[in-house]
Amino acid sequence: MTIFLCGFMGCGKSTIGKLLAKAMGLLYIDSDEYIVEQEKMTIPQIFEKYGEPVFRQKEAQALKLLCEKNAVISCGGGAMLNPETAEYANKNGIVVFADVPFEVCYERIKYDSNRPLVAEKGEQGLLELYNQRYPIYEKHSKIKVDCNNSPLKCVELIKSEIHTLVH
Repeated sequence: MTIFLCGFMGCGKSTIGKLLAKAMGLLYIDSDEYIVEQEKMTIPQIFEKYGEPVFRQKEAQALKLLCEKNAVISCGGGAMLNPETAEYANKNGIVVFADVPFEVCYERIKYDSNRPLVAEKGEQGLLELYNQRYPIYEKHSKIKVDCNNSPLKCVELIKSEIHTLVH
């Protein structure tokens, strides 16, 4: 089983993903960390050198490769924006939308220098991006979970939803 966690930056995909993987006896893979390893560059360096479109291509390629693993995969905030990537993920696994209000996400990411879009867009620009992406996350996921909870509660909710979906 492959589970893809999607959602806006700062929604807790990495924290929840690690706990979910452990609880379900699966590998945990952070798609951004995987790309950094493969490219031998940080995400900001990739954005700066090649631009966001090239990064999104690398992200799509990475998710297709990672589909073959039994794992919980934390996807970058923009991974499910590509309809082909989202469709591939849904065919080869379960896409879970970690739903968290913008204000909570922003508080978690506003000082994170590893997120090129945070510095580039500022709070208002990020809010616009959040509002633009939210319906896409909803559309491209099989499960939507309110992740404005403790990480362990989120894991319980996701496991319960997956159990319901699979059985």
